Amino acid sequence: QVQLVESGGGLVQPGGSLRLSCAASGFTVSNYWMYWVRQAPGKGLECISTIKNDGGGSYYADSVRGRFAASRDNAKNTLYLQMNSLNSEDTAVYYCVKDSSAPGYVYDSWGQGTQVTVSS
Repeated sequence: QVQLVESGGGLVQPGGSLRLSCAASGFTVSNYWMYWVRQAPGKGLECISTIKNDGGGSYYADSVRGRFAASRDNAKNTLYLQMNSLNSEDTAVYYCVKDSSAPGYVYDSWGQGTQVTVSS
């Protein structure tokens, strides 16, 4: 059974930091491309980070480049998203997402999402 469980969201002040985790089961994350996707209130889905399979590169959306860093711990089969210098536009539900392949360019499995709220 493919399962993704996000955690680590919460309330943070502008300029602060949070670290999100995504625990995966039912598959090995190093064999697939993975993504972090978010949806802010009143806006559509935005893919903010791509984590390629072992030995590959990565991608960050312009909105988060230089502030966010995605990583993967193969021993724990877990993804992370370190978020720094947060601002109000980062308020959103954050999801980790599994690609169908390496790559298939298809979002075929989603976590339940974790809420991040940036407010003073």
